[in-house]
Amino acid sequence: MKKVIFLDRDGVVIKERGEYNYLPDHIIMVEGIVEAFHKIIRKGFEIIIISNQGGIALGKYKARDVKYINDSIKQFFKSYGIKILDIVYCPHHPDTSRCICRKPDSLLIEKMMHIYNIDPKVSWFIGDQERDVEAGQKAGLKTVLIKPNDDLNPYLNLPEL
Repeated sequence: MKKVIFLDRDGVVIKERGEYNYLPDHIIMVEGIVEAFHKIIRKGFEIIIISNQGGIALGKYKARDVKYINDSIKQFFKSYGIKILDIVYCPHHPDTSRCICRKPDSLLIEKMMHIYNIDPKVSWFIGDQERDVEAGQKAGLKTVLIKPNDDLNPYLNLPEL
């Protein structure tokens, strides 16, 4: 079984702007993220990024915009020799529908655990919002709550990680 660190996208991997990230110039990596991902891999983990993208349901942007951002993120890390196992997102918004894939629910995490044969007992979710922690806990993962746009590296020094 795989060990995985699931990470929220906006505010953990790319900078949270306080608005939706859907244009190419919205891709601003959080400080220290390349070093952090190298640490994660050296510790034997693989990486999956999970995010809520409710702006799709609200008509603020399209699924193709999210695909472009996610593909750009994968390419960025690939250029540093870092493989992202997957990037998945929920396109729903609580004002337009009720779903169980949107964090704080855990369906996306559970799907990834099934698809990639992930062991929840040794896997983690790192997020910058309580909903990230809640989703990770519902899926049986250990969790870490960071400050939005914070350097991930100090958090990776937890003895149990």
